Amino acid sequence: MNTVILAVVAYLIGSVSFAVIVSRAFRLPDPRTYGSGNPGATNVLRSGRISAAVITLLGDVFKGWIAVWLAARFAAPTDAELTMALAAALAVIGHMFPAFHRFQGGKGVATALGVLFGFHLYIALGAASTWVIMVGFFRMSSLASITAAAFAPFATWMFYGWSHPFFASVMMVAVLLIYRHYANIKKILAGTESRLGAKAKP
Repeated sequence: MNTVILAVVAYLIGSVSFAVIVSRAFRLPDPRTYGSGNPGATNVLRSGRISAAVITLLGDVFKGWIAVWLAARFAAPTDAELTMALAAALAVIGHMFPAFHRFQGGKGVATALGVLFGFHLYIALGAASTWVIMVGFFRMSSLASITAAAFAPFATWMFYGWSHPFFASVMMVAVLLIYRHYANIKKILAGTESRLGAKAKP
């Protein structure tokens, strides 16, 4: 498989919305129709079904990781790192703009964590720890996600340097992720952002 094919495969993997699939399986409302309207684990949690939210989270993390793993496994050795970097970015883009769900996707946080696991265990654990710490203090998933996104490029630079394809990929993902949280940033500044665990309003 060449780089282009693997990049397309990564996008299609990213386009699988576990929030929508799991919600249908649990006979829950479409996560795009309540709460933040975001098809992700945090919004599924607002349905009150913790198990559905956990499965959604794991599924979104897994698809990010598997996209990078497939790139590492099947790319030519000379192109492996570049292909992994492209696959990582496109998996997250697929989650944000999924071909299978009318391009109405989520914000990419869990999928971004998955691609970090594909790059380096310690980078992923550092980003996850940043998210957990921020949630513990502020109980706002959006703020935690923005902070973790800002941390990830710095951690990637520490392990791989500025010129490595992984750094460019993580930087692109971080910028996209923060951009997707633009509305949340305005709510945080206004003091109206919802807290983690709050149920959706009927």
